Amino acid sequence: MTSVVSSPPEQQPTPPAAARRTGNWIDNWEPENPEFWESSGKQVARRNLIWSIFAEHLGFSVWLLWSVSAAMLAKVGFDYSAQQLFFLVAVPNLVGSLLRLPYTFAVPKFGGRNWTIISAALLVIPTVLFIVFVQRPDTPYWVFVMIAATAGFGGGNFSSSMTNINYFYPTRLKGSALGLNAAGGNIGVSLIQFFLPIIVGAGGAFGAIKAADAINLQRVGYLYATLAVIAAVAAYFFMDNLSSAKGKPRETLAVAKYKHTWIMSLLYVGTFGSFIGYSAAMPLLIKINFFRSPIPTESIGINFVYYAFLGALVGSITRPFGGWLADKIGGAKVTLGCFIAMIAGTLGVFYTLTLLDPVPVASPDKIAAWTADPSSFPGFSPEITAAVNHNSDIFPWFLAMFLFVFAATGVANGSTYKMIPHIFKAQAQGGTSEGTPERYVAEAKAVKEGSAALGIIGAAGAMGGFLIPITFGSPWVTDPVEACKVAFIVFAAYYVLCSAVTWFVYRRPGATMAKAGV
Repeated sequence: MTSVVSSPPEQQPTPPAAARRTGNWIDNWEPENPEFWESSGKQVARRNLIWSIFAEHLGFSVWLLWSVSAAMLAKVGFDYSAQQLFFLVAVPNLVGSLLRLPYTFAVPKFGGRNWTIISAALLVIPTVLFIVFVQRPDTPYWVFVMIAATAGFGGGNFSSSMTNINYFYPTRLKGSALGLNAAGGNIGVSLIQFFLPIIVGAGGAFGAIKAADAINLQRVGYLYATLAVIAAVAAYFFMDNLSSAKGKPRETLAVAKYKHTWIMSLLYVGTFGSFIGYSAAMPLLIKINFFRSPIPTESIGINFVYYAFLGALVGSITRPFGGWLADKIGGAKVTLGCFIAMIAGTLGVFYTLTLLDPVPVASPDKIAAWTADPSSFPGFSPEITAAVNHNSDIFPWFLAMFLFVFAATGVANGSTYKMIPHIFKAQAQGGTSEGTPERYVAEAKAVKEGSAALGIIGAAGAMGGFLIPITFGSPWVTDPVEACKVAFIVFAAYYVLCSAVTWFVYRRPGATMAKAGV
């Protein structure tokens, strides 16, 4: 079906009272036309946004399914090292980042509604595999890595959802709309981390819900497989395709030649990559630094299931605020402030880790003997108890600084996504004169290029979700606690780089994009 676009401003006809629909395709879509937008456009856009959020929300939950369940595998009979567990939670992020680019192509190829149906249905695969294999402790580690990789389907949903919604809204509202769409998806991370321990019987809600006698990880798989089917059905009945949201992969990849595509990719690794990477790693970070459980039946310290969800929750809630604030004062200004805040917060987290006392660790032979015969466990020694209690006193400061970092990543996620369409619009305006047909054509092209760039930048940013857990599980640092400290220094240095780039390219007096108010 061919695209039907409005005429240039000087030939603009009176818009129809409502968008003409052919099946589930909308042929005439003019969000920049105020009369069209108020008469029918905003209602249709809002409906598509709601169901896009629902599907993307489930995608994020499935994507981060392993972030919590990996930390519980020891409770159900699996014996994996800290490095293996960090890699297990990193693999879905790698796959999700690689899928984001083809998922971006899918929207113009198949239509936003049609691809939402397909992408939601694909979430059944990782959830069903999860159901089957978490009940089999004899499953080889490499099989678990492959199963965890399928959870990356959920990570691809973000790019197709954001690309689709970008077409529905006018430029002046893109920051808020994309912020809400992204936040609705991002909060799926927090909800899976909050509810999964409760659903499987591990307790949670800050200790208000006590752990059951046995953990049943497969329960959460059944729940999310069912919700994935519901999301696909809802997209079928309540979402629309836009004929104007058309393009070819070659046209989409054309934005890769623009320097701003890669500059924003660098920045988005620091913002969204930090959000998703820290979210994936937080359960294991708390467990490694503040919790000890030499055998499944005995534990001491801070239980990660009570607090692991807070980081993703804070980052998700603050993301729409970042989009809104960027609409008000400019995306680059907000982004730069966030990177400065992330530097301070990350160094604060590092400082709290330097205050921790080392906790003595029993030999592998002793742990194996205690696991085989729990009644032989002698209890925690005074040295272990004293160290863990001291570290537990440090935990509130660690959590506060980490949540500050999460809040900054959320705001920066919203502001960077506001910057992207603004950058492409500024490029279009820079080479044309106001009110001319050339300006009209250039701005229409900028909308498509901005949507394509969202996919590429989103894919690059998601790579941070792979690199951060890998850095925490650094194989070149034998002590997991020391590896965490080294990682936070590396991350702070990266944020310094991002701050410098943001200022030089988008905020420096005299810079082209600074003049355009990006």
